[in-house]
Amino acid sequence: MMLQVAEELDSYRVDFERIERDSAGRRPQWINQIRTAAFGRFVELGFPTTRLEDWKYTNVAPIVKTPFRRAGQAWGTRPAESLEPFTLEEVACAQLVFVNGQYSSDLSSLEKLPEGVVVSSLATVLAGNPASVEAHLAQYASYHDQAFVALNAAFMEDGAFVSIPKDTIVEAPIHLLFISSARFGSVNDGGGSAPVSYPRNLIVVGSHSQARIIESYVGLEHDVYLTNVVTEIVGGENAVIDYYKVQRESEEAFHVATVQAQLGHSSTFSSHAIDLGGALVRNDLNVALDGEGAECTLNGLYMVTGRQHVDNHTRIDHAQPHCSSRQLYKGILDGKSRGVFSGKIVVHKDAQKTDAKQANKNLLLSEDAVIDSKPQLEIFNNDVKCTHGTTIGQHDQEAMFYLRSRGVDLAAAGRLLTYAFASELLGRIRVEPVRARLEALLLTRLCDGAAPEETP
Repeated sequence: MMLQVAEELDSYRVDFERIERDSAGRRPQWINQIRTAAFGRFVELGFPTTRLEDWKYTNVAPIVKTPFRRAGQAWGTRPAESLEPFTLEEVACAQLVFVNGQYSSDLSSLEKLPEGVVVSSLATVLAGNPASVEAHLAQYASYHDQAFVALNAAFMEDGAFVSIPKDTIVEAPIHLLFISSARFGSVNDGGGSAPVSYPRNLIVVGSHSQARIIESYVGLEHDVYLTNVVTEIVGGENAVIDYYKVQRESEEAFHVATVQAQLGHSSTFSSHAIDLGGALVRNDLNVALDGEGAECTLNGLYMVTGRQHVDNHTRIDHAQPHCSSRQLYKGILDGKSRGVFSGKIVVHKDAQKTDAKQANKNLLLSEDAVIDSKPQLEIFNNDVKCTHGTTIGQHDQEAMFYLRSRGVDLAAAGRLLTYAFASELLGRIRVEPVRARLEALLLTRLCDGAAPEETP
């Protein structure tokens, strides 16, 4: 068994040794220490198995068995116009584009940024001003018990760095676009293995500031690749953060993501997570309400078909008093797809006057679709208001009868009810181009099962 594990980790070990040699002397010592410790911890942990409670319903064997190597970046002869379906230049004040996890200055645009706002690639910051990220980078998303976070930290090299100083309101959204493609190959061989990228994002919003951040993950072809991303978000006192993550990877790709949000006194964090692509997807969204009066809202929509597998794990830690959280995740599952939702709310002993609500609702469009839903509460304080629940079902038959009785055919009635089920969450998206594109995508899928070319 140990020999098998060693073989499975061999390509990662080779990659790690290479990146260590390539970056020798070019990175601060504290980064090197984190990388070394993280890779050592990854080797100790190994890949998670279904014997672990948090991975009970998600088998990562397809990832383990695929020989991945660190991705290379090469835009080649592909015209920049091919990005147009995915960009938000019409509304974004800054747009950072990453190809296979590496920043592309030629494809990015930084315009109309308020004074003091920093939007840059992490690699640029680490090379020129590493002290500006030392206090926060790798301080919140722990690699000690999460194998994929440890793997990301070991290969921490590039990603997005967004810093909003105190008392600053950024009106226009900041768009972080991550493009993946196996056509660019990996940096270590002649293309015989699938590429893996490790985006590392750090978003720091100062006290009394506001920002809207959009992360988009897209695949250009039907490629096999792995995106292993970690995003750390820090909100200062009275900060307001509106965060969007739209995932539409290749239908053959793997996507593993961890988002860790750390919120200060009276700060507000809202998250909107949309999952449409990927063969196997795992999202961990963790929020620490670490200041009195902090609030968070977590919205999620996953729409899968075929044999897609999407696993959403959320954890909200109410660590301080007078905090509130609201959570609504919805799933639409067709074909032989499988969805997993595990949401945990932890109310710590000093978190009196906690107000928390959690709901997971799922619509099954096929008899072969499967959903495993597990909402959870852990409460260590008696002075709280907490509720949680889940629903799993098909279209409401009374609603179907009502529509049929008014001349709507069976297929159209089903599409209409499915759209209504999803529209509650899509309507909460405040960036109009993102909402419009997602609504168009949903309508097209419902009408003919094909996805439109455009996506956020």
